[in-house]
Amino acid sequence: MLMITAFYASLLAFIYIKLSRNVIRLRRQHNMTVGFGKFKDLEQAMRAHGNFNEYVPLGLILLACLEINRIHPIIVFILGTFFVTGRYLHAKAFLKKDMDIALRVKGMKATFWSMMLMAGTNLLAILVSLI
Repeated sequence: MLMITAFYASLLAFIYIKLSRNVIRLRRQHNMTVGFGKFKDLEQAMRAHGNFNEYVPLGLILLACLEINRIHPIIVFILGTFFVTGRYLHAKAFLKKDMDIALRVKGMKATFWSMMLMAGTNLLAILVSLI
């Protein structure tokens, strides 16, 4: 059972819903059913939502692989927390009226580092199992 991955997937689902609702609210506000027109706030909301969708699936797959590879649960929790923190910071940066670039960069760094650490740990686990 992938309980740790399920925990983090559930937290990420709440962020996803918040980002989705933000896009829906702005679409209604600007009466835009497709695209973003000339509305910068709608474009920003759509990119926040899109970026989240681009990174979260692979992050969750890597996290699930850690559990399947029987990596110590504390390590899985630390890396999962690092990943969710990155996605949260990135989303929070986009949800501000004037995007917080510094927060966005912190969010992407945490996302990239957590994914690299998860991938590296999985590769190490595979190598160790082959020895």
